[in-house]
Amino acid sequence: MGALLSLILSMLICLLPAPAAADWSCDGDPLRVETVAGAVDPTGLPGGIPNTSAGTLPGDGVLIHWRDMTLQLPRTNNAGAPSYTDGRWWWRVEDPLQPEFLQRRGSIVAYDCLPLP
Repeated sequence: MGALLSLILSMLICLLPAPAAADWSCDGDPLRVETVAGAVDPTGLPGGIPNTSAGTLPGDGVLIHWRDMTLQLPRTNNAGAPSYTDGRWWWRVEDPLQPEFLQRRGSIVAYDCLPLP
């Protein structure tokens, strides 16, 4: 019974809509985020997929379009709100009114982000 319930929950998680692209202004420049589904297949995993959070799975990622750059950041396995990093750039939206956008350049540079109207 537990395996069946886990399978059903895993299937429901896969059916949840991905968060819509959100638009912010970060340090005065527009920033757009696209969610990208990873290649994780929940079929046959006993107990389902661990560490699912806010409709995301390990292997998911985001594309961040900002300042003529496109950053592809994979989801981390950190607890809490989904966060994404490639080791240099970091993105997390725990508070939609003030997402965290950081860059490691010797020290940590934090960019101020505000939602666009």
